[in-house]
Amino acid sequence: MEKIDITQTAPTVKRSKLFDIFFYFVQWTWCLPVNIVGGIAYLICTKLLKRPHSKFGYANIVYLPWKQGGLSMGLFIFMRDKHENEKWTYNTRIHEYGHTWQCLLLGPLYYIVIAIPSAIWCNCFAKYREKNNVSYYKLYCESWANSWGEKFSEMKRVQNEK
Repeated sequence: MEKIDITQTAPTVKRSKLFDIFFYFVQWTWCLPVNIVGGIAYLICTKLLKRPHSKFGYANIVYLPWKQGGLSMGLFIFMRDKHENEKWTYNTRIHEYGHTWQCLLLGPLYYIVIAIPSAIWCNCFAKYREKNNVSYYKLYCESWANSWGEKFSEMKRVQNEK
């Protein structure tokens, strides 16, 4: 089993400048509705509320004092700032980054295909998941986010997490 460095805070993947231009062009055209909402929330959190933030690959993460896990809106990720488990923070960055790439593919359909089902699964089925020992990542959009987060960050999530 390979050793995973959970202190790594961002992908080290280097892509070409042409790819970078393409990525941001698609994010700010095809994914514009998602990124406008995310961008406004990001500016409020970082400029007005002075919340800590960092870069993670192509995404920007804002750390918030909330009990929720993470929320992705295109290029903008909002995460719980202090979690007692370093593995959770490490895994959540990768997972939410996967949602960034789902947005790239789905554009304005992201809300319908990913965000709404994810929000319902997260907020309405917690007791069901606990009672039936069902992983949060069982839902298609969540397992897909894990897969793409690992693929595009080239970072592996730490296993044995619900």
